[in-house]
Amino acid sequence: MLEDIASIQAPLIGAVLLWSASVKLFTRRGTLLSQATALSKLVGEKHSATAYRGVGGIEAVVALLLLTPPVWWPASAGVVAMSIGFAGYLAYARRHAPESSCGCMSSTHVPISWRGFSRAGWLFAAGGLGILADRFWIDAFAAAPVVLGLVALAQALLFIAVSPEFDGAWLIPLRRLKVAFTKPLGGDESVVPLDATVTRLHRHDLYRHVAAALRTDIREYWDEDEYRIITYGAHYQSTDVTAVFAVPLRVDAPEPFRVAFVNEETGETLLSLDQAPDDEEPPEWALANDTVKDTDQPVG
Repeated sequence: MLEDIASIQAPLIGAVLLWSASVKLFTRRGTLLSQATALSKLVGEKHSATAYRGVGGIEAVVALLLLTPPVWWPASAGVVAMSIGFAGYLAYARRHAPESSCGCMSSTHVPISWRGFSRAGWLFAAGGLGILADRFWIDAFAAAPVVLGLVALAQALLFIAVSPEFDGAWLIPLRRLKVAFTKPLGGDESVVPLDATVTRLHRHDLYRHVAAALRTDIREYWDEDEYRIITYGAHYQSTDVTAVFAVPLRVDAPEPFRVAFVNEETGETLLSLDQAPDDEEPPEWALANDTVKDTDQPVG
């Protein structure tokens, strides 16, 4: 069975090397990609593109030797040598160009990390095991398709797990699912964010009707029954007052929006509205004030 497992390393390694080679050989931005890697320091920017595509050519040749008959153990030995070279390159990049991209299997920027070394280790183990192969990989699969298929699947999943290029396909959705179930910020879904309330208030006709009288951003806010109370400083009838808005917490609430202008010194309510007058411009007392608040600016 060990020989059979060794025999199926060829298609696994071959697929990986062909993918990697295609990125290096056929990407239009190959020159720019090569300069983003540590090759620009290792061989110089002038020769980085040539070295980048040269590595891709070697990968393609080794992949074809693995995927086509006959079984030739030096091809697997070459994979072992390549894995050692990759690990050495990553160590050089980590030390001399830590901000560089791996440039291994995609055109996106992939930082040098432990996952790159783990992938080189995967390649080293698979190549070393492949040296023991005693028959062509298609014949090996035909002899025990279920068992060897499961082994190949497990190896492929391990390779994907240590390859940042595939994170968008599994790791990021998994993290989103974890956040959805665990709620790491400890948030309460019943608590309406202040920004959401303020956005609804700014879009309401009642706010627009009196907004020109406002002189400050939010001073205070609190929840009371089915309302969120928000206060602003305002100027009304030549007097500094407090504008008190009552905004329903629920979007579909039947309660109306309300506003009152209160003289804090006397406690007198100078204005109280629960809806803006129909088809009416802001009142003259608001427009006549010295400073007009920009109502389109979000309130922090």
